Amino acid sequence: MAFICTVSCIQARLLHRNVGSSRCAQFLAKPDSILAVYGARVAKGSAGRTHRVASPSSSRKDGDGREVRNFILSTLPEKEWGQIDSSLEFVRLRLHQVLHETGETIKSGYFLNDGLGSVLTTEPNGKTVEVGLIGKEGFVGLPIIFGFKTSGLRVVTQADATAYRVDVATLLKILPDCPELEKQLQRFSMILGMMSTQLAACNRLHGVVERLARWLLMSQDRVGSEILPLTQEFLAQMLGTRRASVTVAAGALQDAGLIKGSRGSVNILDRKQLEKRACSCYDVIEQQKKKWQGELNAD
Repeated sequence: MAFICTVSCIQARLLHRNVGSSRCAQFLAKPDSILAVYGARVAKGSAGRTHRVASPSSSRKDGDGREVRNFILSTLPEKEWGQIDSSLEFVRLRLHQVLHETGETIKSGYFLNDGLGSVLTTEPNGKTVEVGLIGKEGFVGLPIIFGFKTSGLRVVTQADATAYRVDVATLLKILPDCPELEKQLQRFSMILGMMSTQLAACNRLHGVVERLARWLLMSQDRVGSEILPLTQEFLAQMLGTRRASVTVAAGALQDAGLIKGSRGSVNILDRKQLEKRACSCYDVIEQQKKKWQGELNAD
């Protein structure tokens, strides 16, 4: 319920602004807009397999010569990049680092440069379930763009990552002079909101095997690698289920030859078949992003 209220507030604000087992024990012991960041090209895996990977960003470099991979930052007009560049701090994020906590004041925003952030809704008893994923296509800290000061959700990194961190007050001061940046952040908020509502339905309606397959696909899309750093306990938290259920589901996918688990990681072996085992939510999310992209291209 808290999430639905958050999305409704964001949408209302946008309108106001006129923005148009033993076997299992082995397991885990440039596009025109942000909407087209994933699935834009297909790459060959080490064994000739294919999978979607994030589209490469532009050749933009930061002040220290590092490639800017975050889609929003890499596609800003030069004038706007000049406005925000000096206010960005390049930071390294450790596995399972909490970027924002539910109910706490947001002090910094993060433009992920690589790695993966998980958006979690939390219950009073401490249980969590994932309602969104953020990679280098997006931004962590969206509530501040709409005038809110605290986070309604927890955001935690799923792998070692890097990001460009920006102070909230600085970003809010810059935004009025950066209309393209503001527009990209607003668009990403709608993508994340759409994803979150779909995942809420997914967590209620679909089985653990289907949800696990869908989650692996979405994570690989953002990380761009066949190997994902994961543990059973962490996956159980992401999927909102018991660890034993994750063990059984992972074992089923492993026995089918779709994945291979090792301690602390999973290797995706057959993405095409994994897509067939995933629930329909994966395609629903991807198709909606394509539809929105088409609407933007038509303008």
